[in-house]
Formats: sequence, C-alpha cells, structure tokens
Amino acid sequence: TGLHWETVRRIERLYLERRLAALPRSEPVRLAMDEFALFKGHRYATVVLDADTRQVLWVGEGRSRADIRPFFEWLGKERCARIEAVAMDMNTAFDLEVQAHCPQARVVYDLFHVIAKYGREVIDRVRVDEANRLKNDRPMRRIVKRARWLLLRNRDNVPAAQQPKLDELLAANQALMTTYVMKASLKDLWQPMTAWQWRAAWKNWLTMARTSNIDPLKRFANKLAPYWRGILARVRWPLHTGQLEGINNRIKVMKR
Repeated sequence: TGLHWETVRRIERLYLERRLAALPRSEPVRLAMDEFALFKGHRYATVVLDADTRQVLWVGEGRSRADIRPFFEWLGKERCARIEAVAMDMNTAFDLEVQAHCPQARVVYDLFHVIAKYGREVIDRVRVDEANRLKNDRPMRRIVKRARWLLLRNRDNVPAAQQPKLDELLAANQALMTTYVMKASLKDLWQPMTAWQWRAAWKNWLTMARTSNIDPLKRFANKLAPYWRGILARVRWPLHTGQLEGINNRIKVMKR
C-alpha cells in the first residue's frame, strides 16, 4: 500500500479505540485475573476478565500491585463496590489490591495454580529427596529420578500402559505415596460441598499434612494455611481462571 508500518499501526489503534468506545459500559460482578509471560524472560502482563460474560476488561503490563492499580482506577468506586468475587492464583499483590479497592469482594483461589504449586514444592521436592536417600539402591534411585512427570500428572491422565509402573512406585515408597494421596485430597477441597463440610475436610487435610513427618509437605501446609478463606470461597463462588488460558495465548500471538 505504500504506507509506513507505524502509520498502519496508528490507524489500527484509532479504529480499535473507536470500537471500544462504542461498546456498552460493562458492569462486572465477578472477575477473573491472571498473569502471563509477555516474552521469554521475566516480563509479565496481567489480564482481567468479566467471569460471567467472558469479556476482557483490561490488559496491562506487569503483575505488581502498582501495575494492576490502573484497572481499579478505571473501574471506578461505583463499579468496584459491586464486585462480589475475584478468581486468581495465590498472588499476594492481586489479593491486597482487590482488598484495597473492593473490600466487600471475596477472593477465590484457583485450583490449577495451587495444585501446580503443590507439585513443584512437595511432590517434586520429595521425589528428589527420595532419590538422594536411595543412592545405594541404584535401580530404585533411577526409577524415582525418572518418575517426575508420572508423579505430577493427574492419575486420570496417566497412560494405561504406565499405570502399573505408577502403582508399583507408590507401593514401594511411603513418602511418595503419602504426598500423592495428599494431592488428591487437596483437590477435593474444590469439589462442591457445604461450608461446614469444607471446614471439616480442610481441618482434616491440614492436620494430616502437619503430622506427616514429610518436611516439604509440612512447609506447604503452613504456607497454605493463611489462605484458607480463598479456598473456602469456592463453595459459594465456583470461579476459576481456566477461561483465561486461551485468551492469554491469543494476546501472546497478537504481541508477536
């Protein structure tokens, strides 16, 4: 066309701004927010979604409290006061900023992020510790060292051909068996139940974790304990950030 790419970019930006200005004013009640990597390295952005309409409300670079504050300033006090719940991972920056602008809103912690954190900090750590402990049993040590993805996968996602291998490994190693079973019990806390049932299940899980004699599991339980309200909130507000996964991927493609 003979147009400079910068001219094309400005025209496209103007077109998008006009389209956005023509959209009806959104009145979100429940939100979902998540961070994603913009580029390789440690550059991140945050996206906020209306959890009911699945409309992207805001995207901004960064993931700190200061970085996401412009979203709440854009939303304004009137709309902030209407927010009932916000789904997120256990990001303290998100949590604190939501409390500052929407004190009435309940924070709902996403299952995927908690289980992924459990996999990294408990299952994988115990696997490494057990491999080191088995240094004099080279065949078993090799099996444990190579079982990372087998242990991190949900049992439903383990190929049928590898199920016997997983069962044999868990039967032969008590520490791995305990952490594996405790992961399943942790996931159950996101299942539909009453608040009373949840409190009983949470107390049971926390007690078992803290008395397990498995240091990574005990540390994880102690770190998770202060966040219990964000897990309990799932009982009333069954929100998650999974719907942001595809949106984040599309934004990454647009940034290229």
